[in-house]
Amino acid sequence: MKKKKKKKPTKRTVRSASKLTTLDDFLKGEGKLEEFQATAIKEVLAWQLGEAMKANKLSRKRLAERMHTSRSQVGRLLDPKDGNVTLTTLQRAANIVGRKLRLELVWPRPRVVSAPAARHAGGFHRRAPRRA
Repeated sequence: MKKKKKKKPTKRTVRSASKLTTLDDFLKGEGKLEEFQATAIKEVLAWQLGEAMKANKLSRKRLAERMHTSRSQVGRLLDPKDGNVTLTTLQRAANIVGRKLRLELVWPRPRVVSAPAARHAGGFHRRAPRRA
């Protein structure tokens, strides 16, 4: 009969909340933040357009006809991974399904820092005043 080997106890790493980062900070550090943001925006637009097409009982073929374009162009428009779509194409599709495309530049959100992390970092981050 074989003897069972005793497992050595594993060391547990103690993690500190002050060392944790946000997903945005991580992606920024990896140089992929803008890519992920662009993909997320395209996924939301593709989903919204698809839902509006369902509400209007519009097929891809019919949307392509009304946009005076090909079904493959509509396919690219509805593909969340294909970011090669112009604003003009998005506007035309939105108008056909009874929507408007809204694009705006906004101030970035202020970074929220917990009190212990702020003390560790040397102070709180203050929000820049809004410009009129």
